Amino acid sequence: MQASRRDLLRGLAGAALAPALAAQTPNAKRPNFLVIVTDDQGIGDVGCYGHPEVRTPNLDALAASGMRFTQWFANAPVCSASRAAIMTGKYPDRTGVKGALPSEPSWDVNGLRQGEQTLPGLLRERGYRTAAFGKWHLGSAPQSRPRAQGFDDFFGWYSGWLDAYSHRYYQLGVAPGKIFHDLWRNETEVFEEPAYMTELLGREAQVYLAKQSDAQPFLLYLAFGAPHYSMMAPKKYLDRFPASMERDRRMHLAMVASVDDVVGALLDQLKRQGLDSNTVVYYQADNGATREVRASSDGKPYHGGSNEPYRGYKLGLFDGGMHVPALLRAPGLRPGQVWDRPMISMDLLPTFLAMADPAGKPPSGIDGQNILPVLRGESPEHEFLFWSHDNQRAVRQGDWKLVLNPPQFPGEEVPDKAWLSNLEDDRSEKKNLANQQPARVLELMEKIRAWEREVGLPPAPR
Repeated sequence: MQASRRDLLRGLAGAALAPALAAQTPNAKRPNFLVIVTDDQGIGDVGCYGHPEVRTPNLDALAASGMRFTQWFANAPVCSASRAAIMTGKYPDRTGVKGALPSEPSWDVNGLRQGEQTLPGLLRERGYRTAAFGKWHLGSAPQSRPRAQGFDDFFGWYSGWLDAYSHRYYQLGVAPGKIFHDLWRNETEVFEEPAYMTELLGREAQVYLAKQSDAQPFLLYLAFGAPHYSMMAPKKYLDRFPASMERDRRMHLAMVASVDDVVGALLDQLKRQGLDSNTVVYYQADNGATREVRASSDGKPYHGGSNEPYRGYKLGLFDGGMHVPALLRAPGLRPGQVWDRPMISMDLLPTFLAMADPAGKPPSGIDGQNILPVLRGESPEHEFLFWSHDNQRAVRQGDWKLVLNPPQFPGEEVPDKAWLSNLEDDRSEKKNLANQQPARVLELMEKIRAWEREVGLPPAPR
């Protein structure tokens, strides 16, 4: 069978990128890891993805010094489930963390299970120091907290978000309503108001890095609350954008700019200590930008964040919900690389473990794959990728993607129960090919049903 033009181009791209990552030598030092996760940041909220109104010089420089992924996917279009995949290397449906966990002042929300295999726990077994700063949202019950899941140190909060200055979670407008303070250093509640949360996390992370040396490798997991609601930024960040800019977009980009400043300070800190050449720096958003009314300034669906050119938003399984910015700088990785084939967050755990322990075996029971052989052109990408959210399901095989029970957003309602796209030809998922390709729809639907059984999900309604 004659190869298609698309397959030929893909093969040429793979051949060109194969040398992008050098093989690790047996005597190489174990790398450090700085893993940075943002909240509700779309791929259109980073300058290096082709959005000139965004001001992210440090993220753009990070991309130029390593690899920018143009098809990196979160494992879910919402925070808790997405972060569970990063921590465990599994589809979140296997971890018991589905959707967004509740936020409660009783500190008894079950999340990650006791005895769960996690990235920090596995690295700590290999002699790493481990620390988590920022948003956790993977459970506030004792067995689910960061220090019970492999982290030596924790500074941050358990809830889904915080007020950026008072460091309180609040839910108003529905009975009974709640408001409570939620900021902790390990197991001790601390009070830092009115410090701006993004800058506060930057301070803590920089202090932590200043204490590190070549004597022991480390993992620092830094999870920002920005640019998630509550939508707040100091004037100095707002002033970087014209006053004529639409109000919500200006605030959103100001929050991203504050994150970018922290990233720059941390990269400078690593360089001052001589740790930059042996530290893996990885950056991604937990899901795409949101449409939630609570984030807007006018009581209408939010439009401050951008998932352009992809369709959809947080909470939905069109690509805009989980097609996120992702950047990687690593020892042996040539600068200025772009990888344009699908990869997914659950791949981080086996990849980082392979960097830390090249002779070790990948842990059993995970769904992610080590991406290093893929980047070297030695292994294929995932044949299938799956997502779930509420009654939505999605599967991607190659460039084909099927969404069951597509998301419904205000003004963008979808009457179809099955939506089939070819992402090579239609990356914005605007044209439904389901009626033209019934056999493919049936085949992919059966893949979804088999996956549901495998991970313990109830079948999505048809």
